[in-house]
Amino acid sequence: MTSVNKSKVEDLALFGGKMLFARARSTSNLYQPNFDRFLSYSKIFFEAGQYTNNGPLVMELERRLAEFHKTRYCVCFCSGFWALVLAIRCLALAGRVEVVMPSLTYRRLADVVAWAGLIPRFCDVDPSTLAISPKTVEPHLGLNTALIIAVHPIVNCCDAVQLEQLGLDYGIPILFDGVESVYETIASRKVGSFGNGECFSLHASKLINGFEGGYLTTNDEALFRRLALMRGFGFANQDYVVELGTNAKLNEIHAAMALACLDELEDQIVRNRERYRCYQRDLKDISGIRLLTFDESELCSFKNIVVELLRDWPLSRSVTLDLMNAEGVLARAYYSPPLHMKKATYSVITGSLPFSELLSENFVLMPCGEHVDIDDIHEIVGLLVFIKDNSAAIQQQVAA
Repeated sequence: MTSVNKSKVEDLALFGGKMLFARARSTSNLYQPNFDRFLSYSKIFFEAGQYTNNGPLVMELERRLAEFHKTRYCVCFCSGFWALVLAIRCLALAGRVEVVMPSLTYRRLADVVAWAGLIPRFCDVDPSTLAISPKTVEPHLGLNTALIIAVHPIVNCCDAVQLEQLGLDYGIPILFDGVESVYETIASRKVGSFGNGECFSLHASKLINGFEGGYLTTNDEALFRRLALMRGFGFANQDYVVELGTNAKLNEIHAAMALACLDELEDQIVRNRERYRCYQRDLKDISGIRLLTFDESELCSFKNIVVELLRDWPLSRSVTLDLMNAEGVLARAYYSPPLHMKKATYSVITGSLPFSELLSENFVLMPCGEHVDIDDIHEIVGLLVFIKDNSAAIQQQVAA
């Protein structure tokens, strides 16, 4: 582990010292495939003269993703947002308005539910997984439940097998948000094959970079066909509208980028594992901080690095993040605040969610992805050691 070039607290960037990284190290993946590979895919749609409206690359990407997730169907969209909104509109039970979902999750997920015209009903999470479980979901199910949205956490997965069964037992559809779990398996079954459908993102920050975009995988032919109509204004053919839709199509250049990244996915996983192993080694003997470990009995992408600041960590998370961010280490608070504690401009249903509130105060998403290398990780962990060792002086400086 590298020791940072700082001898006193005044050397910290927050207090006027030189930044550790002139180019910030972020939590976004930002994978760039081989440029010639990307161009070779782009040449296909360019020479065909079809740039959108379910062109050859979008169809190939859907075929490849369905094969990758071991599902019958995949439908691509211009964003993960519209994949979720349109899937919710399709799956929600008629005459019901509540969508049971975690509060400790992506900051805009409740907005997605509201966009679909429904009411988020927040449930708590299991403290051992940071994810919803049958135990946390079941008390919220009732005659007004239209849908369950089960979100995989940033590291590892929720109990999709039992949640899928819970939905079947109650006759309530379940939609999985697998944005951070593209590569993973659960009980040796690929994420993407659970529930009524699973949504993913092709944003540049995600495992598969399509610049922007999203997709849904499913084994339900009726859902697949309806979503394929809805993303294209509901047109079944020219001037014949059969479904209330919008313009949510993925264009060909985004599909070209995603295909190029998909070709190189296994190489990316190798590098992700190397970064994770480095964090594992460097953090193991530092008291007050705990690395969330991946379940290596399953396939995992090793993409995201999350740590917990324990009770004996000497500084608050907010001060720790301020210190790191000032150095160009763009670590982020993990899902904070939880959604039920934020002011909403639409109706929500909530109650006591003690684990969501407690867990939202302790976790940090660390720099990772293709623009973070092993030397960077040594520097980042060295910075944490310096912060910990000089915490008393830092507290005095912050107070002053």
